[in-house]
Amino acid sequence: MSGTTSTARTAPAAPAGLRGPARRTLLAGGVAAAVTGTLAVGCGTDGGQPRGKVAVFGDSAAWAGPMTAAGKAMREVAGLSLVPEVNPLLESFEQVVKSSLRTRKTPDLLKYWSGYRLKDLARTGGTVDLTAAWEAAVRKGWADPSLRAAFADRGRVHGLPMNLAYWVFFHNPEVFAEHGLEPPRTWADFLAACARLKRNGVTPLHGTADGRWPSFIWFQEILTRQDPRFYQDLMNGRARYTDPRAERALRTLVSFFDDDWFTPMDMNHVDAAAALVHGEVGMVPCGTWLGSTLAAAGGEPGRNVGAFVLPMAEPAARPSVVFESSALVATVKGPDHDEAVRAARAWLHPAVMKAFADTLQDGCPNPAVAPANPVIAGLQKKVRGERLWLLNRFWEQGPPELVEATVDDLAGFLLNPSSYRKVLRTMQDRADDAWQVWREAAET
Repeated sequence: MSGTTSTARTAPAAPAGLRGPARRTLLAGGVAAAVTGTLAVGCGTDGGQPRGKVAVFGDSAAWAGPMTAAGKAMREVAGLSLVPEVNPLLESFEQVVKSSLRTRKTPDLLKYWSGYRLKDLARTGGTVDLTAAWEAAVRKGWADPSLRAAFADRGRVHGLPMNLAYWVFFHNPEVFAEHGLEPPRTWADFLAACARLKRNGVTPLHGTADGRWPSFIWFQEILTRQDPRFYQDLMNGRARYTDPRAERALRTLVSFFDDDWFTPMDMNHVDAAAALVHGEVGMVPCGTWLGSTLAAAGGEPGRNVGAFVLPMAEPAARPSVVFESSALVATVKGPDHDEAVRAARAWLHPAVMKAFADTLQDGCPNPAVAPANPVIAGLQKKVRGERLWLLNRFWEQGPPELVEATVDDLAGFLLNPSSYRKVLRTMQDRADDAWQVWREAAET
């Protein structure tokens, strides 16, 4: 998942109607089996795994190889190996996880989301408090303290970061050079690049509502460039969608539509990646995990695939970048509970993280582990060197039911940009109800 590589995933866009973002790739049994011979399908067993093995239940068969590699390294440092288990029925993944927490068939470890989805899971009482493991990792320099809030609820850590993907803009350096362009350093540079590409017959930007979940991408990117503090407040229920700053973000996107800078809204990420590599689309905003899709389309790092952080639209705003990170969660009732907790404590060890991140080909949450991918290494250098503010992705921000409904509202906007004021009012009405329910539940 990087500016030029990723996991074995080649189709990041989830099918329309399914819950969850692109990280959950629907794979047929034959493809899933090809990822790794150790891949199991299911959701825990009464007897658990043999001694020395711990099951990790997740939603992506493409993570099985990296998880197995991490398990081999963990065998050396903690005497434990990891067994990937996958639920290929993506639309039921969250339901299966939550229902299993009430039984003795709970998986020992979970690959889950961070943010409010993790908070929601933690409030079932079925997850292990990993605060001590987190604090030990921070003391050793194995974890970035700024990520803590994304994995905590009510002051306690309930998951450990597994990967660290940045949300960036992919471009084709050859196409940029052909048209006398470089990665933009200012917002004005970005707008000028879009205009020049359009004049020269290249569609400047990929935008899509295909698969449903990507509908949040452009709202997220524009809002975090214009006012990252407002983005944080809005996503955490402290600000309103009817605020002029939210309207400004959508009006900015309306101007992009007016200039005809977007691809058709039904172009998925797989087709967009190919179009970028072939010089038909100028820039594609996505998580760094898109790299494998670009590689499958013939992309090569530095030659016809590069990536940059979109410049701030407001120079006075705090420089920021959106991140995405899955959470490793230990369950209370897992059959191999003690070994699962030991495995979680060893997860952020540099040897384990290097094995996992190198195989995954994405960013690593352990600052001591350098990315194997050169494009991601360059992005990480910028993010850490300039101390960019890390903002959690839209999908993980806010009560899950609210986020999913808001994604649908944003899809409606993308298909009918003139509706932006009505869409903002609808989103705020939903937010009023959802935040009231969330806060009342938090008090019980």
